[in-house]
Amino acid sequence: MTVAEWVVLRDLHGCDGAAPSLLADRLGMTRGAISKLADRLAAKGLLTRSADPANRRCQTLTLTPEGRALVPDLSALADLNDLDFFGHLDPAERGRIEETLRGIVLRMGLRSIPVD
Repeated sequence: MTVAEWVVLRDLHGCDGAAPSLLADRLGMTRGAISKLADRLAAKGLLTRSADPANRRCQTLTLTPEGRALVPDLSALADLNDLDFFGHLDPAERGRIEETLRGIVLRMGLRSIPVD
């Protein structure tokens, strides 16, 4: 599971499905990146694509029951990972790290999330 795949799973977990374009906008990814991620997650049995009955050109991405069940486990692992890396820092130190990283993102004009 890549970080980008996790981000898509987590976002879809909070809804009943989403159009790839909406998901791309929410996550700051390109539609092409969402398509690649959806392909990979579908191949793993974690996501399905369904055509909109009103407009066959539109698709909805939805988590499978397996995908929905996996999100809480992955969330717990992400929390443990954060604790391992940052748990020893006091809140002020964490704040400085977050501020520094946000500054790098702004200075570099980063707008997309890596998909690999």
